[in-house]
Amino acid sequence: MLRTALRNVLAHKARLLMTVLAVMLGVAFVSGTLVFTNTISDAYQKSSAKGFDQVDVAVEPDSPDDESDDLGKEPELSQAVLDKAAKAPGAESAIGVVTGFTAIADKNGKLVGGGFQSQGGNYWGDKDPRYPLKTGKAPSGKDEVAIDAETADRAGYKVGDTVRLSVDGPVLTPTISAIFTTDDGNVAAGGSLALFDTATAQQLFHRTGAYDEIDVKAAPGTSQTALRTNLDKVLPQDTTSTTTGQELADDQAEMIAAEMSGLKTGLLVFAGIALFVGTFIIANTFTMLVAQRTKELALLRAVGASRKQVTRSVLLEAFLVGAVAAVTGLLAGIGIGAGLRGLMGLLDATVPAGPLVVTPGTVGTSFAVGILITMLAAWLPGRRAAKIPPVAAMSSVHATATTKSLVLRNTLGALVAAAGVTVVLYATTMNGTDGQAPMGLGAVLLIIGVFILTPLLSRPLIASAAPVLRIFGVSGKLARQNSVRNPRRTAATASALMIGLTLITGMTVMAGSLQKGIDKMATSALQADYVVSMANFNSLSPDVEKKLARTDGVTAISPMRNAPARIDGETEYVTGVKGSTIGDLTDLKVEDGTFEVSRTQVVVDEDTAEEHGWKAGSTFPASYEDDRKQQLTVAGVYEGNEMIRGIMVDVATLAPHQTDPADMQVMLKTSGGPSDATKDKLEKALGNNPAVKVQDKKDVSNEIAQMFTLMLNMLYGLLAMAVLVAVLGVINTLAMSVFERSQEIGMLRAIGLDRKGIKRMVRLESLVISLFGGVLGVGLGVFFGWAAGELAGAKMPTYELVLPWNRMAVFLLLAAAVGVLAALWPARRAARLNMLSAIKSE
Repeated sequence: MLRTALRNVLAHKARLLMTVLAVMLGVAFVSGTLVFTNTISDAYQKSSAKGFDQVDVAVEPDSPDDESDDLGKEPELSQAVLDKAAKAPGAESAIGVVTGFTAIADKNGKLVGGGFQSQGGNYWGDKDPRYPLKTGKAPSGKDEVAIDAETADRAGYKVGDTVRLSVDGPVLTPTISAIFTTDDGNVAAGGSLALFDTATAQQLFHRTGAYDEIDVKAAPGTSQTALRTNLDKVLPQDTTSTTTGQELADDQAEMIAAEMSGLKTGLLVFAGIALFVGTFIIANTFTMLVAQRTKELALLRAVGASRKQVTRSVLLEAFLVGAVAAVTGLLAGIGIGAGLRGLMGLLDATVPAGPLVVTPGTVGTSFAVGILITMLAAWLPGRRAAKIPPVAAMSSVHATATTKSLVLRNTLGALVAAAGVTVVLYATTMNGTDGQAPMGLGAVLLIIGVFILTPLLSRPLIASAAPVLRIFGVSGKLARQNSVRNPRRTAATASALMIGLTLITGMTVMAGSLQKGIDKMATSALQADYVVSMANFNSLSPDVEKKLARTDGVTAISPMRNAPARIDGETEYVTGVKGSTIGDLTDLKVEDGTFEVSRTQVVVDEDTAEEHGWKAGSTFPASYEDDRKQQLTVAGVYEGNEMIRGIMVDVATLAPHQTDPADMQVMLKTSGGPSDATKDKLEKALGNNPAVKVQDKKDVSNEIAQMFTLMLNMLYGLLAMAVLVAVLGVINTLAMSVFERSQEIGMLRAIGLDRKGIKRMVRLESLVISLFGGVLGVGLGVFFGWAAGELAGAKMPTYELVLPWNRMAVFLLLAAAVGVLAALWPARRAARLNMLSAIKSE
């Protein structure tokens, strides 16, 4: 039986090639994902570990248990704590660390590095061991700054140049006093780092006389653990906490691994989809191979082979095919991992240097996936072949599926599909994340149900194409009959394409609907001509609003300032706005009372009012960050949304209680309305700051559209793998179908159908099967997109279903193109068959 299995594999090399390719693509996706994420994770971990070389123990501020004592204040370390740490037994030196966001512009005014990785800090003294100077001297005073060597190279800066940078809005123009090297992970990943002297950094980052962290270096002969114990004895336990450098490195490594885990999981989901689609091809291939060898297997049974031996011989073939696919898939995956890393460099997403990481786990996973998937998909055809009685197999009595089996299949499919639809519809009535699990379960059940029902659905749907196929005469008629001749095979082939198009269509419908809802929300609730904010979503300095207010043409302006307050024993964030102008800048529907914000009059959104039991006229006490209390009155309740919600307080009421005010954004109206000239004027008023965004409604809408477009393009790229596997499935099915019908094709040639007619017949058959899968996929995708959109848009009043007719037409054209391309080789093979040899074939 072993020799028989090996002979069969070698005898059907061409037929098994498509199966190998399908499995190989899935394995390559899995191994490529693992190689890529492991390589990036390892590079980041090693890079971040270097950053802790100068830290034996880090002292960090610890918030007191009673939050009310320090409402709204970030914990910090005083100079006294630094002095104690420096004098602790076993401490060689101590450095006070100050950090914050700092955006650096290149010579063309563009932001250098990614916004979230644009950092600033302090250079300690004249020689900071953390940052060896490459050229220049330590920065001194507010007019000097040091920048990292990577940023200097990218932006073309050198010592003595003037650089434009921003911390919280206003532009600063210090001189570059030094360029330094660093092992900072953010810089290695493409970010930037600007260093000021300690006093300047404390002032810029609002840490006057204080530090974010204290890094202590151990004296020779003192371990990190011993130093930490000594520091714990001399430092105040209620406001400080200590961590060894090794623990920091380990924690950072865990955090990086956790962040990469999300990316890895997302990519593996798409790899799983490709493998799932591949199982249809494998099952189809082995079903047809076993069907073609029915008499051979029956003869083996007749001469003494047991059922188990027959099944094992089929599984052995599958093992060999899976092993070949696993090896080639692993090698291709290593190439994909290396290619993805190189692609990140081309996209300016810099990654720390490091070797390509291929772990034993990656190799084991690749072999396990390739072999197991193939053997599982081949098990059912093998088991089915072994159960056929030898006499029945020799006389081909088994060939046609019984009516009982079809009734059973259709009944089961209808029940599973109905259960799936019911669960999906039930999930749409739930709120938020509660409905995600039922929605996923319902989707899986419905797809399985439709797959089981596909043979039943194929007849009426393919029959509907008959009027069009008649145009092609005999070739069209034969193509339609061939498509429904073996409904199960047609179903398995079409289902592979159906799954890919279901996901693509569903995501397109959902993304388009959500984009429309968010766009509508932004444009309807916002009456301001412009919204000004930081590019990295950090807070703005109050100076930004003051500068804009003094700009010619600005008629109304208001900040959106978040501030903590104690309300009903809980900490809530209130939004400071300019009461006299906020009504002109927004258009929020008032459900109760009036939209009036002044002195002690506030407005709240519906959800907050319901949570506290407030209505127009209700009063409540609020305690601000300076511990002073004030009685506030609800003037009105408005309909909130994802962009504007919460408690709005007049900024004049809020400001006296804040020691370090900061705005999340500034809204404004201008006399001439939005225009390029007005936007240029506003940007110029802010010093053409690359870290600050000045956006009108169209810009806000375009930013939202860009986000969704980028997401969809990424998903399309990932799902393209599944569609490619489906193409292989169509080619495989047609090639085997042509082989099975060799005698029939020879007879058709003999009675007058020319080669062009044969080619046309095979192509039309492929087109019909592909369009059948496309129609099912688009239909299911629209249903899932609607259902998922209903769930996601439950809390979005502006949500509305948008059916992307143009894209759906493109998807159907894509299915048709798949059919045409997949038929090229099988059609050519069928047309080249020698008619006499084909007629004599069995």
